[in-house]
Amino acid sequence: MKIMIAYDGSRNAKLALAQVVNMFRCNQPLLVLVGVVENPLDATDNNETLFQQEHDEVKQHLQEGVAFAIGEGFQAEYLLAEGDARKMLLQSIRKLSPDLLVIARHSHQPDGGIIAKSLTYFVDELDYMTFGSVSSFLARRAECPLLILPSP
Repeated sequence: MKIMIAYDGSRNAKLALAQVVNMFRCNQPLLVLVGVVENPLDATDNNETLFQQEHDEVKQHLQEGVAFAIGEGFQAEYLLAEGDARKMLLQSIRKLSPDLLVIARHSHQPDGGIIAKSLTYFVDELDYMTFGSVSSFLARRAECPLLILPSP
C-alpha cells in the first residue's frame, strides 16, 4: 500500500501525518510526502533568493516528516515539486499512483490573534472565490481515493 501525503511542514500537515501514522500503523504502507514550491513570478535576483529559501524550507520540512515516519516504523520518502501546488500534486498522483492521497484542510482557527484571524479569513475567502482550494481542486480531479483530514 502506498499513501501520498501533501506535506508543507505546517501545523495541520504535521497533524495529518500523525493521524495517518495512527490510522494506518497496522497496514505499514509506504508513505510518500509531497511538498510543492511555487515558481517565482519573475526572474529577478530577489525572487530567486526567496524561491531558494522557500525550496530549502520545504525540503527541510519534508526531511523532518520522513524522519518522523521512519521513527514510527514506516517506510517513507519524499518528493519535492516546483510549480502550482494543485497541478503539481495532481501530476504527482499520476506519477506515483498512490492507493490513497491525504491532505489536511486549512484551519479556520489560526494560531494568531484577532488581526491574524481577520487576515486569514479574508485571504481564505479570496483564495476560494478566485482559485478554489487545493482540496476541492483535487477532490474533483484526483484519480485515487482522497482523504481530507480536518484540523482540530
